[in-house]
Amino acid sequence: MPNRLANESSPYLLQHKDNPVDWYPWGPEALELARKEEKPIFLSIGYSACHWCHVMEHESFENEAIAKSLNEKFVCIKVDREERPDLDQVYMNAVQMLTGRGGWPMSVFLTPDLKPFYGGTYWPPEPKHGMPGFGQVIDAVAGAWINNRDAALETAERLTAELSKSVQGSGAEAKVSASWIAGAAGHFRQSYDSSYGGFGGAPKFPAPMSLRLLMRDWYRRQEQSSLDMVRGTLDHMAAGGIYDHLGGGFARYSVDARWLVPHFEKMLYDNAQLALAYLEAYQITGDENYAQVVRETLDYVLRDMTDPAGGFYSSEDADSEGVEGKFYTWTPEQLREVLDDSAAATFAKIYDVSEEGNFEHSNILNLPKIIDQHAKIMGRDSAELHRELAESRSKLFTAREKRIHPHKDDKVLVAWNGLTIEALAEAGAVLDEPKYLAAAEKAADFLLSDLREADGRLLHTWRHGEAKVQAYLDDYTYLANGLITLYEATFVARYLEEAISLMDVVLARFADEEQGGFFFTADDQEKLLVRNKDFTDNAVPSGNAMAALILVKLGKLTCNKQYLDSATRTVQGAAELATRYPSATAQTLLAVDLLVGPTYEMVLAADLASEESKQVISKLHEQFLPNKVLALASDHAPAALAELLRGKEMQAKAPTLYICEGFTCQAPAQGKEEILHAVEALGANLPTLSQ
Repeated sequence: MPNRLANESSPYLLQHKDNPVDWYPWGPEALELARKEEKPIFLSIGYSACHWCHVMEHESFENEAIAKSLNEKFVCIKVDREERPDLDQVYMNAVQMLTGRGGWPMSVFLTPDLKPFYGGTYWPPEPKHGMPGFGQVIDAVAGAWINNRDAALETAERLTAELSKSVQGSGAEAKVSASWIAGAAGHFRQSYDSSYGGFGGAPKFPAPMSLRLLMRDWYRRQEQSSLDMVRGTLDHMAAGGIYDHLGGGFARYSVDARWLVPHFEKMLYDNAQLALAYLEAYQITGDENYAQVVRETLDYVLRDMTDPAGGFYSSEDADSEGVEGKFYTWTPEQLREVLDDSAAATFAKIYDVSEEGNFEHSNILNLPKIIDQHAKIMGRDSAELHRELAESRSKLFTAREKRIHPHKDDKVLVAWNGLTIEALAEAGAVLDEPKYLAAAEKAADFLLSDLREADGRLLHTWRHGEAKVQAYLDDYTYLANGLITLYEATFVARYLEEAISLMDVVLARFADEEQGGFFFTADDQEKLLVRNKDFTDNAVPSGNAMAALILVKLGKLTCNKQYLDSATRTVQGAAELATRYPSATAQTLLAVDLLVGPTYEMVLAADLASEESKQVISKLHEQFLPNKVLALASDHAPAALAELLRGKEMQAKAPTLYICEGFTCQAPAQGKEEILHAVEALGANLPTLSQ
C-alpha cells in the first residue's frame, strides 16, 4: 500500500511512495506528530537523479526490517532537496558540522523542535568499509534518545547555535578591488591539472564559474596563463566521457581525473552554465569546436529537457535498467549492429571502443586524440573523416534512442530555468540562432505567467500544471539575470521591466538590513531553524553573488545608485571568503569584475529593420565584452532607462553607439565601421592592478 508520498508531485518523493517506510512529506502533519509523541524525526533528503539515493532506497528503505525499526522509533520525513533547498541548506550545514563532509542522500536526526543532533549521508544496511550499518545507526540514535536524551538535546542546542553564527557575513568595510580577481587566478594556477585540465584531482567537477572568471582575468590583464587554463579544461572535457558525444550535453562530474568516467546524471544547471563557458571561449578564440559544443548542448536541452509549456526539466538519472551508465555505453558488437564493418572499425578506433572496454566491460565514448590527429595518422582527408564520423554518430544516436532511457525529473525549477534562459539568450545572440532566442522567450513568458502568485510573487517549482512553494532568493536572482540577458539579446522592454520588478522584491523581502546581503528565504516564508544566508557557490551560483551581479547591471542601466550601493555591500559581506576561497566564490568575483569596472553603459540608437543595424548588433554580440550593459534607444524603451537614454538618438540616419562609463559618455560612434572601431578600442583602456 502506498505511503503518504503518493499524493506529492515531486518525482523524487514519488519514487519512494511504495517503500514500507511510513514516509511523511515535510509539513504540519509530520511536525505536529513528532511534537505530540515526543518522537525524534528521521529526515532523509535527496533528489531523483542521485545514484546513491537510489542505492540507499533499495538497500534500506525497501528493507522490511529496517522500515519497521524506523517506523517504530521515528517520524520519518522525506524531502526533495531541489523542491526545498531551504531545508537542504540548513541541515546540510548541520551534517557538515557533525561529520566534516556532506552529500546526498543526507540522513539527519532531529529533535521534535527540529534541531539536529546526529546525521550523515549514505549508510549501508550492514556494516562495511568501516561504515556502521544503517540498522545499527537507527538503534544507537533511538537508544540515545531514550536513555541519554539530555546529551542529545545538548548536542542539538550547540549545533543550532553554531548554525545561527554561520549565517553572518564578514568584511563589511572591505575595499572591493580588482586584485581579488588576479588573486583568484593565482589560486587556480596552483590547483590546475596541466595534464588533463580542470582543478584538483578526482572526482573532478567542471567549475564553469571559475572558468568564466579566468576569462575575465585574461581580458582584464591579458594574462595568457588564465586563458590557457580555460582552453585546457574545455578541450579535455569536450573530448572526455563526461561529454555525451552522440546526444550532446554534460554529465555532472567525472569520477576520475581524466574526465573519462562520468557520474552519468545530467543536470540542467550544469549544461546551462557550461554552454555559457564554451560560448565565451568561442567569443575569445573563434574556435568553432566550442561553438559546436554550445549548439549540441543546447540542442540536447531543447530536444530532451523542454516541457511543451516552455519550461525546462531538472535532470536525467545516472541509471537505466538499474545499471549506472547503461544507456550511454557501447561494445564493438553494438557498433557493428548499427554501422557497416568499416565505419564501425573507424568509429571504434577514434572513440576508444574496444573488446576489453574502458568501463565495466563496456565503453564510454571519448576522444583520446582529436579527429584531425587521427586523420593524419590514418592518411585520410580530415573533412571526409569528419563527415563519416558525423554520419556514424547520427546513426548511433538513432539506435540509442530505442534503448530504455534514464528516468527524467520533469519538474520545472525557476532558478535553473533562469540559468538556462541566460545561456539560450546569449547563445542565440552570439551564434545568430533564432531557435535559441525563441526558446528563451517562451520559457521566460511561461515562468512569468504560470509560476506567479496573484500578487506577482514567484513560485519555486512546477510540474504537470501545478506550481507551488514560495520562491527563494535563487529563483528571483537567476531569473532576473536571465531576463536582463534576454532584454540585451532582443531589446524587448518587458523582460527588463520584469527583472527590475523581481529585484525590487528581493530588496524588499530578502535583504539583511543589519549585515548586508540577502537571506535565502523571504521574510514571510516558513520559519526554519535558522534563516540562512549563503555567500558560497555550490554547483550553482550563490544567490547573494547573483544578486550583486544583477544589481550592478541594473544600477548601470537605470542610473540608480541604490542598486550599486546594495551590490557593493553584498560583495563586502563575502570579502573574506572571496579572497581566501575563490573557487567557492567565483560568482561573487564575477560581480566584483563588473563592480570595480571599468564597466560600460552602451546605448545603441538604431533602426532595427535596417541591414546595417542588424550587422552592428551581430558584431556587438560576437565580441567578448564581459564588462558592459547594453540598451536600445527607442520609443518603446522601458521607463526605467529614461535617464540613461536621455539625449541619445540616431545621427545622420545611421546606427549610433554611445559608450559611457559612470554615465560620462564618449563622442558617439556613427555607422558600422566607426562603431566596431570604438568597441575594439575598449580592451586597450583596461586599468592595471596598481591603478
